[in-house]
Amino acid sequence: MSKRWIYITPLLLTVGLGFILFTAIGKDPTKLETARLNEPMPAFALPELINAERLITERELTGKVILLNVWATWCPSCRAEHDYLVALANKGVPIIGLNYKDERPEAIKWLKRLGNPYRFNIFDPLGKLGFDLGVYGAPETYVIDQFGYIRYRHVGVVNEKLWLNTLEPLLLKLQNKKS
Repeated sequence: MSKRWIYITPLLLTVGLGFILFTAIGKDPTKLETARLNEPMPAFALPELINAERLITERELTGKVILLNVWATWCPSCRAEHDYLVALANKGVPIIGLNYKDERPEAIKWLKRLGNPYRFNIFDPLGKLGFDLGVYGAPETYVIDQFGYIRYRHVGVVNEKLWLNTLEPLLLKLQNKKS
């Protein structure tokens, strides 16, 4: 009986691994499900990154269509997208930062050195707001409509292709929507 398990165990492990790999083939990791799609931003009260005495709530994310960009200094992909975010901000695109599981002094140095594309930054050192949003890591970018509802989520770097093909058309569409 024990010799039979010596032959069957590797076969079962191989079949199991093959099934797992087969189900993952063709899935785009940037197309992760958005748990809060078409729902309002979760309630929160967190300090602003640079001015720690200023408390920011979800109410400050209403009134205009915005990008909410989740970033951190420990994230190499955040560095890769940073220059493009600065360029978008210089064109007037409203971007709010969510500094995720980071160290305040390092994040402030980063913005001083590389430029600050954000109208303001929500400081989330423990990742509580990130958890409520369903953040897997950084960078992630959310489109929030003028009513505070999450309308889109992108996992990964914001670049020109994503901006031109997805984000810009969606922002324009939402800006023209009245209710």
